[in-house]
Amino acid sequence: MAFNHFENINQLESSLWEAADQLRANSKLTSSEYCMPVLGVIFLRHATNRFTAALRQIEEDQAAGRMPKRAPIKADFLKRRALMLPEKACYDYILGLPKETNFGTALVEAMGAIEDDFEPLRNQLPKDYEKFETDLLEDLLRIFDSEVLRTASGDVFGRIYEYFLMKFAMQGAQDNGEFFTPPSLVQMIVNVIEPDHGIVFDPACGSGGMFVQSSHFIERLGEDTSHRVTFFGQEKTATTIRLAKMNLAVHGLEGDIREANTFYDDVHPIWGKCDFVMANPPFNVDMVDAKKIEKDRRLPFGLPGINKDKKVSNGNYLWISYFHSYLGPAGRAGFVMSSQASSAGHTEAEVRRKVVETGDLDVMISIRANFFYTRSVPCELWHFDKGKPSGRCDQILMLDARNVFRKVTRKIYDFSPEQLANLTAIVWLYRGQSDRFLGLVRQYFAQACAEMEPIPTVVDTFGLALIAVQELLDAFAKSIKDLNSLPTEAKESLPTANRELKEVLTGFDADRKALVADIEQFRSRFCKTVPSTNEDQHIACQSLSTLAERAKGLIKQVELVYKLATRASQLARQVAETEEAAEFYDRRAASKKLKLLGDERLKSADQLRKTIYFCRQIVWLQERFPNAELRHVPGLVRVVTRSEIEAAGWSLTPGVYVGVAPPEVDQDFDFEQALREIHVELVDLNREAVEVGGQIQRAFEDLAL
Repeated sequence: MAFNHFENINQLESSLWEAADQLRANSKLTSSEYCMPVLGVIFLRHATNRFTAALRQIEEDQAAGRMPKRAPIKADFLKRRALMLPEKACYDYILGLPKETNFGTALVEAMGAIEDDFEPLRNQLPKDYEKFETDLLEDLLRIFDSEVLRTASGDVFGRIYEYFLMKFAMQGAQDNGEFFTPPSLVQMIVNVIEPDHGIVFDPACGSGGMFVQSSHFIERLGEDTSHRVTFFGQEKTATTIRLAKMNLAVHGLEGDIREANTFYDDVHPIWGKCDFVMANPPFNVDMVDAKKIEKDRRLPFGLPGINKDKKVSNGNYLWISYFHSYLGPAGRAGFVMSSQASSAGHTEAEVRRKVVETGDLDVMISIRANFFYTRSVPCELWHFDKGKPSGRCDQILMLDARNVFRKVTRKIYDFSPEQLANLTAIVWLYRGQSDRFLGLVRQYFAQACAEMEPIPTVVDTFGLALIAVQELLDAFAKSIKDLNSLPTEAKESLPTANRELKEVLTGFDADRKALVADIEQFRSRFCKTVPSTNEDQHIACQSLSTLAERAKGLIKQVELVYKLATRASQLARQVAETEEAAEFYDRRAASKKLKLLGDERLKSADQLRKTIYFCRQIVWLQERFPNAELRHVPGLVRVVTRSEIEAAGWSLTPGVYVGVAPPEVDQDFDFEQALREIHVELVDLNREAVEVGGQIQRAFEDLAL
C-alpha cells in the first residue's frame, strides 16, 4: 500500500472517522441513524474502485489478445472479484452531478442498481439517504473521494470498513453495538483453530468478522479464500445481516448468511459436517422455550437447567452444545463465552462434565474485562478439536491471559499483534510445534535487526541537530560577552547553561558512538543469518538484551540533552529581548533549529524503542519457555488432565489451575508508556466532556432557553 499523504493506514482510518463523525455531530444525527448510510458510502467507493480496476484489466487483456475484443459482460467483472456497475452507481458519476442535485435520491438509485445486478446484496444496501440534508451527503461523499482513496486497493477498504464498524460499535450503534466482536478476540480464535479449508460456520455471525478474519488467515498462507472455504452464517437481526453482507462484499468475499434465531432454527444443511465453527453468541440468555428445543438433535448433552416458567434458565450451554454438534469428525470450534459458564453449577455443571468427557475440549483462554466495546464483562474463549491426537484427548490447555493486554482507551483494552502472536505460540508448544515457536522468535530477531538498521543514521542526525543548536547558542553567548549594558546575571546565565549542555553532549556523543559500533557488530554477527535454533537464539538474546539496556540509557540521554538545549534556548530568547542583544540573535533561525532538534529527538527515541520492543518479545517468550517446550508458568499457563478437572468440580476457569504469578518488581517499567496511557485517559475524558457539553447545549436550544 502506498500512501503519499498518510504515514500509514491507521492514520488514514482515524482521519476519515474524525471527519465523518464531525459531520454527524453537526447534523444532530444519532450514531444508529448514521451507521448504515456511512458504511454504504464506503461500500460504494470500494465497489467503484474495484469496477475501475477490473475494467482496466479487461482492456489490458483485450489489447494483449488474452480475451476477445467485445463489450465487457457481468461475468468478466465477477471473475475479477468486481461488480459491473451501471453508470449511475459509480462514485465519480454521483459526485459529478450538478450542485442542485438531490444526492439522497442519487445514492438510493445507485444502491438499487447494484442490488438489481448482484443477488447476494438484494435488499441489503442502505437506501435511507433521502432523509439526510443534501449538503451533508455531498460533504460525506467528498470525505471518501481523496486521491489516496480513489486509488486504494480492496484490503485498504476492508480495513476502513472494519474500523468504522468498530467505532460505531464503541458508540453503541445498532443494537447496542453487539453486532461487532472485537478483532483481538476474533483473531485469537482464528489463530487457535486455523480455519483454512472446508465449511466455516458462524451461527451468530453479527457483522461477519469471523469470516473476514478467516479470510485474512488464509491469505497470509498465500491461498485464495474462495478456493479454500465456504462461509455459512445465521443471524437473527435483519439489519445486522446487511452489515455482514456488505462486510463480505467490501472484502471481495461471499457467504450464505440467513436470518434465523439459532436457538430454534437450523436453516443450513451442514449439521455434523462443519470443519470450523466460530461465534460470539449473546451471553446469559434466559428466555429460551425449553419445550421447543427439548428434542433438538443439536443438544447431544441434554438440556441445561429449566426454570418454573419452562424456560432454559441460561442459554450458554445451548450454544456450547450447538457448536459441538455442528462439527464434523475432525472439526474445530472457537467461540466467546461468558466467564460464568466456566464454573456454573447444577445441571450446567453436568453438561460441562459431558463436554469434557468427549475429549474434544482443547484450549480455554481467560480474557480480562473491558475487551468489549459496550460492556465490561470478562469472558473465556473456548476451543473444541474433534481431531485431537489420542495422546492429548485427556488434556486441556488452560491459558490465563487476563494480565496480557494493552490499553486502547480509558475503558477499552485489546491485544497488540505481538501479544496475540505470543499467546498463539503457547498453543503451538501445547501441540508440540516447537518449530513454529522458534520461527516466531526468529521473526522477532529479524524485526529487531530491521529496526536497528536506521539507528546509526537517526541518532547521528539528532547529534548534528544538537550541535547546530549548541553552536548557535555558543556564538550568541560570545557576542554578548562584552555588552556592558547587559546585567552580569544575563551575560553569565547563558554561558553556564551552554557549558552544561556541552558537558552532557560530550558524554552523549561518546555513548552514541559506542552503541552504534556495537549495533553494527551485532548486526554483522546475528542479522546476516538470523539464529534459528533455540541455543543460538538464547546466545543472540543475551547480546540483544545488553544492547536494549544501553538503548534505553541513550533514550534518557537524548531526553536530557534536549531538555538542556531547550532551557538554554529559552535563556537566549530572554536575553535577546533586550535592545542591545537583539541584533546578535536570529530568532527565526534559532526556532527552526530547535524545532528540527525536537523532531529528530522523537525520531531517534522512537527508533531506539522499536528495537527494545522486539527484544522484550523475545525475552518474554524465552523466560517462560527456555527450552522451547511447554511448561507450567504460574499465573499464565498449565496443561491439566480430566482427573484434575473432575477434582475441581469440573471447573473450566483457567485461573483455578494456573495459579498466581509470583510478585515481581518491574525492572523494565516504561515511564513514557505510562504517561501515554494517562494521556489516553485524559483525551477520552476531554472528549466525553465536550460531548456532554454539546448535549446540554442542544437540550437548551430545543427548549428555546
